[in-house]
Amino acid sequence: MSSRPRPAAPPEAETVLTVPAMHCAGCMAKIERGLAAVPGVTEARVNLTARQVAVRHAPALGPRELVDALAGLGFAGQPRAEQAAGPPPSAVRPLLAPLAVAGFAAMNVMLLSVSIWSGAEGATRDLFHWLSALIGVPAILYAGRVFFDSAWGALRQGRTNMDVPISIGVILATALSLYETATHGEHAWFDGTLMLLMFLLAGRALDAAMRDRARAGIDALLRQAASGATVVEPNGTVTWRAARELAPGMVMRVPAGERLAADGEILRGDSRFDNALLTGESTPVGAGPGAAVHAGCLNLEAAVDVRVTAAGQGTALAEIARLMGVAGQERSRYVRIADRASRLYAPAVHTLAALSLAGWLIAGAGLHESLKIAIAVLIITCPCALGLAVPVAQVVASGALMRRGVMVKDGSALERLARIDRALLDKTGTLTMGRPLPDPAVLAGLGAEEASVALALASHSSHPLSRALVEALAARHVAAAVLTDVAEEPGQGVRGCWNGAAVALRRPHLASGIATTLDIAGRPAWLIPFADRLRPDALAAIAELRRLGIEPSILSGDNPAAVAEVARLVGLTGEARANPSAKLDAIARLQRGERRVLMVGDGLNDGPALAAADASVAPGTASDVGRQAADCVFLGDSLSALPVMVRAARRTIAVVKQNFVLAIGYNALAVPLAMAGRVTPLIAAAAMSTSSLIVIANSLRLARCTR
Repeated sequence: MSSRPRPAAPPEAETVLTVPAMHCAGCMAKIERGLAAVPGVTEARVNLTARQVAVRHAPALGPRELVDALAGLGFAGQPRAEQAAGPPPSAVRPLLAPLAVAGFAAMNVMLLSVSIWSGAEGATRDLFHWLSALIGVPAILYAGRVFFDSAWGALRQGRTNMDVPISIGVILATALSLYETATHGEHAWFDGTLMLLMFLLAGRALDAAMRDRARAGIDALLRQAASGATVVEPNGTVTWRAARELAPGMVMRVPAGERLAADGEILRGDSRFDNALLTGESTPVGAGPGAAVHAGCLNLEAAVDVRVTAAGQGTALAEIARLMGVAGQERSRYVRIADRASRLYAPAVHTLAALSLAGWLIAGAGLHESLKIAIAVLIITCPCALGLAVPVAQVVASGALMRRGVMVKDGSALERLARIDRALLDKTGTLTMGRPLPDPAVLAGLGAEEASVALALASHSSHPLSRALVEALAARHVAAAVLTDVAEEPGQGVRGCWNGAAVALRRPHLASGIATTLDIAGRPAWLIPFADRLRPDALAAIAELRRLGIEPSILSGDNPAAVAEVARLVGLTGEARANPSAKLDAIARLQRGERRVLMVGDGLNDGPALAAADASVAPGTASDVGRQAADCVFLGDSLSALPVMVRAARRTIAVVKQNFVLAIGYNALAVPLAMAGRVTPLIAAAAMSTSSLIVIANSLRLARCTR
């Protein structure tokens, strides 16, 4: 019996929305669950670091409907522009003013409270209470808006988050303090409330600072291509067109020294191209008619005409950006652990406070006393110490690493870096210095006049080999000769005249390797070979990684011969000609095998792999995209930074675990005392602050974590 074929599933569309107000795991879960419930939406995935949500939906559902659905969840958003005008807004900047106000007000109110603690009574005590209220209430209302707005947004949607009990505690403590002040009461707790807000805001600001370091704009990848190109029209005229106006079939004229704005095929001309942006390979590649070239590649030597085969979102560069964005969304799922904790926190605190209030009312205490005990429970359970446990440790460890020349962009990367057991290292620019250098033995053998002429010729060219030769000879304190009639011939080299003799730096015809030839009329020609060099301490760093239980290997886009040579020198296995997709596949295979992968790379072609790995590192000489995608950047030439980072990360996680024990232990001791009525709101705020200070002091031990 034949069966009727199933109708093909309708194609899906994808819209990426930017959501600036998204700041925590609770926001992330709320948006994903809310958008997934919209009819026509099949999936919503948040990238918390980039503050974006990618929505897969039926084509009939437009961006306007998605933006409206997002607004219904309490978040303003808009479709992401293909060409971003700038980086996402800072997450820490909106917190600085509230933190400063809370800290300044807390210090002044505590100063006024000294007189009350010293025994002031009657009218004097009332005066200091009113002065504290005049300072404290406006400051609490201003500094607390960070939590009040978040809590109100959650409550309007029938949900709770971590800011709800915090807001309730702050509002009730302030209201009760005002009541005590108006009724000539003995105690008011403006100082404790301000201290609470100060520590909460400090923890949130530290966390936001690490998020700002971690945020990398995907559109930075697309900006690596040229903004436009000179197009040869069918009638022979030439016009400049923006990259977004390019289309397949158009012919671009690309002069030497410019990057391509689209993918294409060379029609006319012969040149050499720097493809390091896409492949990571430092050696320029020759290309002539019929050869494929890609957006972002740099034309080094001669003008070429290129027929466009792909433009805009169809280029290889755009595909790398897309892969990098998908990898970033996957990694953002680490914050789901915090989401689960936030779901449990609010109900638990509300329950404890409600039980305290009801229990004391039943026991015969008055409403005033019962409410005071419930407020103390809310304050003493505020997660200041828990909130500081991770970001303070991360900031202290990051500062210690910065002093060793390592910039940690994403604090959560320290947790992932601590669990690494597999390392994939790119070759060019990572294991090696990433730039061809002239053979020092050959340079040492040059005579003084030859070296002087070579420096003068090389200084007239912007070719990468010429620049490297200039640096090497200048470091030897060579003085440039005086030349006349100097001219650079694209694709051939630089020629001139020295003391009446013709001189030239030209490209030799070699079967393999890269070099330049120095010709001086009447003298033997000098062949100056160039080669990349291993980074300092590469062998020692690899040995140290192995001692730390990490298995390293090479994963490179370079040619097999170059990878094999470096692999032999450092004693590693290597995989060559790995494009961005192949690197992602290699990482995914290892992760499916329960391996924790560290990716170390420097090029745009490493961007998706850096984003997808459990942790990632780039050298300071990496491309802008490589530095943005990586969790950590080491600024020196030495590869010894890798084991230093791993050791510091493992020590950081040990301290974080200690901080959690201290914070949880504090709650285990303090909450029963508060529920038993043994703690006033002021003592609760002081105890909460003390637990935060203990966590901070423990974290400060990480200042020596790199030793």
